Amino acid sequence: MKGYEDLINVLNSILADELNAINQYLVHSEMCENWGYAQLYLAIHGQAMDEMHHSDWLMERNNFIERAPKVSKLIPVTTLKSIAEIIAEDIDVNINAVNSYNNTIKLANEIYDQVTDELLAIIAKTDEDYEAWNQIQSSQLKQINKENYMMNQALN
Repeated sequence: MKGYEDLINVLNSILADELNAINQYLVHSEMCENWGYAQLYLAIHGQAMDEMHHSDWLMERNNFIERAPKVSKLIPVTTLKSIAEIIAEDIDVNINAVNSYNNTIKLANEIYDQVTDELLAIIAKTDEDYEAWNQIQSSQLKQINKENYMMNQALN
């Protein structure tokens, strides 16, 4: 079925994005831990775990539609040098993810695939929440100055 073929291709692309996000968040969380920022480590590591769940759900959905998921399009993670860079990069990832999910939800609706629609809506909501959290972190970093923000993030 042509509609499902298109949906499967898009789901595989989104799956690759989720797997890339896992890698990015794990690298970022470990960098934060290494720098002594326990609060950021915990928050970003939690995001990586959520992305693992999202990836699992997408693989299950692909398998249900009767296609083995393709997971070979991973990209290298850029090593960043500051918390501000990490937060900015994570904001971009979440904005792009939400846009991809919204476009894929439209495709799922076109072929009357309510299950995929609902699954993607749940994942998109999580990514919207992470974008909002990262926006707050970015604002705090600017408002309370870098030193105070970083001291707060180092506290356990």
